[in-house]
Formats: sequence, C-alpha cells, structure tokens
Amino acid sequence: MTSAPATTSVPAGAGTEIARERARQLDRDDDLGLLRNEFNIPTKGQIGSTLLPERSLATNDEDSSKCIYLCGNSLGLQPKRTQTRLSQYLSTWATQGVQGHFKTLDNSPLPTWLDVDERAAEMIAPIVGGLVSEVAVMQTLTANLHLLMSAFYKPDANKRHKIILENKAFPSDHFAVETQLRHHGLDAAKSMVLLKSENSEDNVLTTEEIYKVIEQHKDDTALLLLPGIQYYTGQLFDIPTITAYAKERGIFVIWDLAHAVGNVELKLHDWGVDAAAWCSYKYLNGGPGCIGGMFVHEHNSAVTKLITDERPEEGYNHRLAGWWGNDKKSRFGMENRFHPVKGAAGFQLSNPSVLDITSLCASLEVFEMAGGMGKLREKSLRVTKFLEEQLEAMGEEERRLFRIITPLDPRQRGAQLSLGLGSGLLEGVMRELERRGVIVDERRPDVIRVAPAPLYNGFEDVVDFVEAFGEALRVAKKGERDVL
Repeated sequence: MTSAPATTSVPAGAGTEIARERARQLDRDDDLGLLRNEFNIPTKGQIGSTLLPERSLATNDEDSSKCIYLCGNSLGLQPKRTQTRLSQYLSTWATQGVQGHFKTLDNSPLPTWLDVDERAAEMIAPIVGGLVSEVAVMQTLTANLHLLMSAFYKPDANKRHKIILENKAFPSDHFAVETQLRHHGLDAAKSMVLLKSENSEDNVLTTEEIYKVIEQHKDDTALLLLPGIQYYTGQLFDIPTITAYAKERGIFVIWDLAHAVGNVELKLHDWGVDAAAWCSYKYLNGGPGCIGGMFVHEHNSAVTKLITDERPEEGYNHRLAGWWGNDKKSRFGMENRFHPVKGAAGFQLSNPSVLDITSLCASLEVFEMAGGMGKLREKSLRVTKFLEEQLEAMGEEERRLFRIITPLDPRQRGAQLSLGLGSGLLEGVMRELERRGVIVDERRPDVIRVAPAPLYNGFEDVVDFVEAFGEALRVAKKGERDVL
C-alpha cells in the first residue's frame, strides 16, 4: 500500500489567508495542475440555474466563477474531450452506418466498433493493475457482480455455502448477495455472514476484525465480497492482505471497486485477487450510468481446450454466456456452440455500448496524460491530508459540530473524507453549501462526503470548501436554535 505523504500543513490556527497563500503555492508546484483544464468545471451560476445552456458550455451569467466541486466520489466531472470523441462516434454512425463495426477511418482516432472493448481493456488495465486479458469493460457494476457470482459461487449446503460481506455494504451489493443465495435455494439468515465492527459506531472495520470472522466461518464459507473503499466511511481496506488471508482458507474473493478504481493504486494481478467489478462514473469520469468493468485473474479465466475440440465446454469455468463472450473467430459464424474468449472478455454477454465506451475512453486518455495512478495517488494523499488539517484547524465553535469518521491514517483511505455532523444540521449545511457554490454529497442521517479528485481538484479548492463549510455550520446551527 502507498506510504503516508509528507505533511503539507500550515501552522495550527492559521487564518484563512495564510492557508490560501500556502494552497496557491502548492497548486503552482503541482505537476498535475494543468489537467484541471481538461475538464468542464461548472460555474456557480450554472449550478444555480434551472436552464440548460442552448449552444455551448460557455456562460455570461452573473457569477461565472467556478463552483467548488468535491463530489467525484459520486459523479466525476466531464472531460472536455468527451464531447469531441462522442461527436466523432456520432459522425461515424451518421456517415458509415453498419460499416462502423469493421471499417477503419483514416482521420478518426476511434477504433472500429468490433474492437472498441479491446481498446478500453488496454486503457483500463494499468489503472486496476491487471493484465489486459484479465479485464473487460462491460455491463454495469451490480450486473457484473451477479455474473461473477454465477461463475464462481458454487455453494454446497452441507459444506461451503456462506458469503461474507460487511454489515453496512452498499445496498445493491447486499441485494445481489441475498438474491444469489435465494437463487440457490439457500436461507440468507444461515448463509449470509455480516461483518460488524465491535469498536466503531461507524462500522470502520479493522483487518483483525475481518480475520476473526473469516476464521470463525472458514470451513463453510465459499465467498468473501468486500468493497475496496467503503462508500459511507471512505475506509480503504487492505486488499492484498485480506485477499491472501481468505484464499489461504479456501475462500473465493471478489472486490467491489466502485470507490477505489481511479482513486487509489490497485495491483489486482500481483495481489492475487480472484475477481473484481467496478463502475466508471465516479473517479473514472465516464458519465452517469456509464458502462462498468470486470477483473478475472488469469488463474480463474483460462480456456484450455480448442474450439475444434469435441467437448470444448469442459475446457473453461462455466458462466452465464452471450455471443460477445464467444471467440472472435467463431462469433460471426452464428453457430450455437459457445467457446469463450480467453480471459475476462469471455464473460461478456452482449456487444457493449459503443457510446458508453467512447465516453469512458475519453476520460482514460486524461489518465494517460497524468502518467499513471502512482502520480495521481501521490497528489491525492497530499490534497486529502491538507483537507484534514484545514478541518482540524477550524474554530472551536465549528469544530464541535462535526467529526471526521474516515480513518486518519492516509494508508486507510482514498480521496474522500466523510464528515459526521451534529444532529439536525445536515439539511441546513447542505443548503448553505449549495448557496455558496459548493458541491458535495450527503448520506443520511448526518454525513457529508467530501472528495477532492486529483485530476481536477487542487489545494485552493480545499480552502474554499473549509471556509464555506464553517459558514454553513454557523448558519445551520443558528437556524436550529431559532427553531427551538
């Protein structure tokens, strides 16, 4: 895991102007700072408007200053090149029709539609730390979790049948596990094991607590499903250590990387992760509801028999199948004989949305410009540490009104800090932040999530947020007193 960064703190109790000057210097020294210009950052006027711009994103509104957008953990901002790439895709469709599947255009940077998923796999593989053959860009997150469980969760009611997940898993993960159990005729009350912290009211789990539950259920557990980063608390789990511990006890391990991909360094192949799934609309900036992704380690996705063999179905791990997972050499032969592509691509079902993949790959081009996840993670560690320090340096009155529930150890978190607010403050704080042009998100009953994304956020964004947050806390608290 990445080591903790050198501190970027300002003297305790320093005023906003001192903090701002320090932030500006840090932004000037930031080698990745120019990447901010690659994104469409809404203005304060735009986010307060109820009208869609008619011609372009340019604006002459009264408040043309940029908003403070710290919500990449929920939806990443749009790269400017997304419109260009989508326009190129639409032009191909308009001028080539069905030929776009196979015909290369000399003046277009886009691949043929037949090969679009391969291009995407090549671009995402370095971000998740997998071999190109181990990744597929396909479907959506929960659909991919179901596909992985259909392939690798093989319960035996008398032996291994349990699935371990966290008590406060994202609801969709919980639903997926519960319905998989029902699909196999199992009772969730007996076959679903929920991890719950013994010491943390926010369910921030220690690795030792996870070990304890694994050890307790090791003989009858078939699958462990955990998030790389917990969506509510922002906790980064020790993926390689937990994976190794579970696998040594015969448990198949799947990671939900929705909040980890594009946020922290991942080395899924080297860590021996069995399988993983993710979405692409958060830190990957693919756009709302954009196509998801899947990782299947090469040890679990081998195809050992040739398509000409008499019984090829014996040469691969069984899974739900569709024609886009079929070997390219036979895909358009229209034979009713499934023989999967080697690797994760063999788990695909239908041909992927070219629109979605084109949007995603536009953002992945910006990741390539950044020079890899190592550089992005290094910046992220420093920016989030700076955010933590500025929050801690707030006035005593404001500091009593919130707490940081995300682990303070930088190695146990990504970009996000989750802030637990005093009872009854959430609605007022969110309203006042929005009035000041600050975009974060909320998780009821009393948490806001603040996530400076290193591709487009800088240190001065942090100062702007903390200043607005302090004002919002004071107004919300006063409003609470007035009601009382």
